[in-house]
Amino acid sequence: MTQASKAGLPAGEGATGGGQVAQYLTFTLSGDLFGMPIQHIREIIEYGVVTPVPMMPAAVRGVINLRGAVVPVVDLSVRFGREPTAVGKRTCIVIIENVTLEDTDEEGHYLGIIVDAVNEVLDISSENIEDAPSFGVKIRTDFIQAMGKVDGRFVILLDVARVLSVEEIAQLASRGTDTVAAAAQAETSAA
Repeated sequence: MTQASKAGLPAGEGATGGGQVAQYLTFTLSGDLFGMPIQHIREIIEYGVVTPVPMMPAAVRGVINLRGAVVPVVDLSVRFGREPTAVGKRTCIVIIENVTLEDTDEEGHYLGIIVDAVNEVLDISSENIEDAPSFGVKIRTDFIQAMGKVDGRFVILLDVARVLSVEEIAQLASRGTDTVAAAAQAETSAA
C-alpha cells in the first residue's frame, strides 16, 4: 500500500516512477507552502471587497458576492491560530467547491479561503508523499493530511474536510455568541 493510499489522498492519472500522481494547487501563507487537491478548487479570484458579518468567529473574515451567490470567506491564517492575513498585491481568495456539510449528503456549497499568494499546480507522485508529522509544525496536526516532497522542499498537504469543517467553524461562532451573551448577562446582573 502506498503512502498516498494510506493517507487517503486522491490518485491522479499517469505515473512517475511507478507511483500514482495527484495534482495539488500550492499557495503560501506566512511563508509556508501548502497544497490542496485540485478537485476541491473551483476558481481563484483577486482579493476584493469582503463584507464583515457580525457575531462570526475570527477566522470568518466575512462574505463575498460571487456572481450572485453569497460565499463565506475564511482567513486561513487565523484558522491556523496565526495573525490575520495582511492583504497585499498577491493576496487572493481560493474558492473551494463541494464542501460537504457534516451529517448530510448535501453538496454544492462554496467557501473562500484567503491566502498570501497562489503559486502553481504541482504533480506529486505517491512515492513523494509521506505521513503527516505528529509534532513540529505551526498548525494543528489534524489539519495536515500528508507532506509532499517536491524539488527538495516540503509541501504541507491539507485535509480540506478538517480545515474547512463547517461544523467546527459553526461551533466557534456559537462559542463567540455564548461569550457575548454571558458578558451581557453578567453586565445586567451587576447593574
